[in-house]
Amino acid sequence: MYGWHLKILRVNLTTKKITQEDVDPKIARDYLGGRGWAIHYLYKEMDPMADALSPENILIFATGPLTATPAPTGNRYMVVTKSPLTGALAHSNSGGEFPTWMKRTGFDMFIFEGKSPEPVYLFVNEDQIELRSAAHLWGKDAHETTDILKAETSAEARVACIGQAGENLTLMGAIMNDKHRAAARSGVGAVMGSKNLKAVVAMGNKNPPLYDPEGMRTLSVNTSKEVGADVKKGSNMRIYGTSYVPQVTNTLGILPTRNFLQGTFEHVNNIDGDALKNQYLIRHTPCYRCPLSCGRLTEVPDGPYKGKGEGPEYETISSLGTGCGVSNLAALVKANYLCNEYGMDTITTGMTIAAAMEMYEKGYISEEIIGMPLKFGDHDAMIEMIRKMAYREGFGNDLAQGSYRLAEKYGHPEIAVTTRKQEFPGYDPRGSQGMGLLYATSNKGASHMEGDVAYEEVFGVPVKENPLTTEGKPELVKHFEDSFALMDSSGLCVFVAIRYAFNKDRMILPLRLAEMMNLSTGAQYSPEEVMIAAERVYNLERMFLIKAGSTEDTLPYRMLHEPLPDGPAKGKVVELDKMLPEFYALRGWDEKGVPTKQKLMELGLPLN
Repeated sequence: MYGWHLKILRVNLTTKKITQEDVDPKIARDYLGGRGWAIHYLYKEMDPMADALSPENILIFATGPLTATPAPTGNRYMVVTKSPLTGALAHSNSGGEFPTWMKRTGFDMFIFEGKSPEPVYLFVNEDQIELRSAAHLWGKDAHETTDILKAETSAEARVACIGQAGENLTLMGAIMNDKHRAAARSGVGAVMGSKNLKAVVAMGNKNPPLYDPEGMRTLSVNTSKEVGADVKKGSNMRIYGTSYVPQVTNTLGILPTRNFLQGTFEHVNNIDGDALKNQYLIRHTPCYRCPLSCGRLTEVPDGPYKGKGEGPEYETISSLGTGCGVSNLAALVKANYLCNEYGMDTITTGMTIAAAMEMYEKGYISEEIIGMPLKFGDHDAMIEMIRKMAYREGFGNDLAQGSYRLAEKYGHPEIAVTTRKQEFPGYDPRGSQGMGLLYATSNKGASHMEGDVAYEEVFGVPVKENPLTTEGKPELVKHFEDSFALMDSSGLCVFVAIRYAFNKDRMILPLRLAEMMNLSTGAQYSPEEVMIAAERVYNLERMFLIKAGSTEDTLPYRMLHEPLPDGPAKGKVVELDKMLPEFYALRGWDEKGVPTKQKLMELGLPLN
């Protein structure tokens, strides 16, 4: 077999037993890799009702058949587990360099079971596989941990680790790799912390052989030329990364502002891509073998927010910035650095603080409880709340539970803007109806990375869809959800895949990905087969979700009953009831959103 190693490394942290397993080639093909392989094993091996922070939860790192290949942006991995934030499924994606080095160990996937009695890290250098003490690392941030582990293993190694937030089981804890890249959402870092697993260190030279290496090289060169031509024309992604987006969403009136009380931010010019580029940008930074290079190395050279690192990206600007009413760019950059060091998801962190700010301003939480005033726009208070959340100190212990539990505790659940207890990303769905349906039906709670129809509704890629209409959105959302499952399973980044493998003919993406995967694996997928495999992955995730008890596809009160007060979408709410029945029918699910027996049989999935 090509492309895959067909090897899994299984680590029982309780017993310290490490085993190697072969993967059935049929399972490999049917579930593609990455996200697909991971849900197959998670569904088969654990009780979805298990406590996410108990030893019974399983934590999976998974690469795809395009990871560590010349495929453009073929450098992603997935972290899949049960989420402590949502109580349902987590599948978080990251790039950087770690995914390629993980694949080069000779394994496609790492499975972690149980809980170590003391802090440990896993070191994998091909056949040298060891669990080592991490006692000297516990309490250190992700940057310090990375530097120490590279010094004591090899400068050639790559590190994925948690910071203090994961150690302290903060429910927005992320897994950081290569210091600045994050498998961020749904609390995957807290799961890693609950297992006393501080880090994974990977190195090796075992690239799997490619079925058609020359064909893959040609495809990679041609795609890179296509990207290069776009860059020469002034690609926003190369110039600004995603920090150009606040101006786009602000113009459409869907920029989350002050906990989604508004859709426009009057100080957006202070914290947008131009401001970041002109004041703090050093250079753009790529993930390994990425022709797009959308990362941003920045530095605040002096003052109280002095620091150097990567970011912020759009989702950070829209959560810790506009979501909290913060217009001080230096403070926002510092907040991003802190989240990377502590290992925290900036979306849930920012929107949880934003919810607390609204509750404080409305008198639902007192200054005595918080320990200080917490008003919209107070950047110093926001930064202090980040620290408190990471250490679960004082009011930070409440914040560390996420906005859903925070608002519920203090008697105002309507303040939390979440689906399946996960905070909304940077697109207000009242002015982007397809995003509303996506948030409601996403297997992992509110997430643009589950099937980002904003590409069409907001950016017009590949074609512009009217964001304010519900017509055609069920079919659009289903297609994007399946397409993202395909990309996450393949090991490819969505940024290049969407921009250069999507057009108004929606079979172009599966056509190009089938071509790439065939060049890698020799599996001879047809475009229809890769989309069926992606749908198989999505439906099995749905079954895990149902068995975990997360069965309601809905949106928070604000999105359904409080019209946007400003901007082009003024007066709009999400018309979910118009879209959901059609979406279920297209999916082959019953009226409650449960896959029918016929659909499960059609996809070759278990019936129980």
